[in-house]
Formats: sequence, C-alpha cells, structure tokens
Amino acid sequence: MIYITRRERFSAAHRLCNPKLSDEENSELYGACANPHWHGHNYILWVTVKGKNNPGTGYVVDLKQLSALIQEKIVKKLDHKNLNLEVDFLKDTFASTENLAIGIWDQLQPAINELGVELHAVKVQETENNYVEYYGA
Repeated sequence: MIYITRRERFSAAHRLCNPKLSDEENSELYGACANPHWHGHNYILWVTVKGKNNPGTGYVVDLKQLSALIQEKIVKKLDHKNLNLEVDFLKDTFASTENLAIGIWDQLQPAINELGVELHAVKVQETENNYVEYYGA
C-alpha cells in the first residue's frame, strides 16, 4: 500500500461561539476566536490517499486529478468564505477545525473513491501551532 498526499491552501473566516451563551461567556470560553466580528486563518489542507501503484502509469493516482477534485469539492467552497455563514456542508455545524476536517472528509470520500484510491486522512492546519487530523469515522 502506498500513501500519497496533496497539499492545498485556502483562507477563510469563522467565529467560535455557542449560541446558548452570551458574548461575554463565549469570550471567556473561546477568547479572541469568539470575536463577534469574526477572525480568519490561512489554512493548509493535506489530503492523503492510499492505493496500489499502477504499473501502467507508475503512480497511485494522477495528482492533477486529485488536485482538481480538491479544488472543486473543497477549496472553491471555502476560500475567502465565512465558514459559519457561507459553506453548505458546514451549515448548522460548530465551525471548529475539528468539524471542518470531518466536513472535508465527507465531501471528498465518495469522489476520491471514483479515482480508484481510498481516502486515508484529512489534515487541516489552522495556525502554525494547531492542526487537526481526521481518519474517518
């Protein structure tokens, strides 16, 4: 089994807040991430797939196809968007990086299977110090 990873980037805004709490309580819980005027990140996304090396092509998957799929299914939906308000697959979801990684997985998995490989991991880096890795349910 060979694992191969494609890196993509996008910028997006969000706000961490529990609608059941006041702005003050959210601020205490989430700090600057609860800013009612939003805040943003320059995210880095790693999508790792696995499969067998194709003897006819010499690789597991055509990275141009994988990149195009990630661009279509994920980056176009997230780049320069508000994760809380504008992203269909995050509707009614707490806009944490954990939930973002799960949402990305759910969007990619069926399409990646059509490429003849299996989705292994989604890694979303929010800051230089924080990232989430998701390996499916």
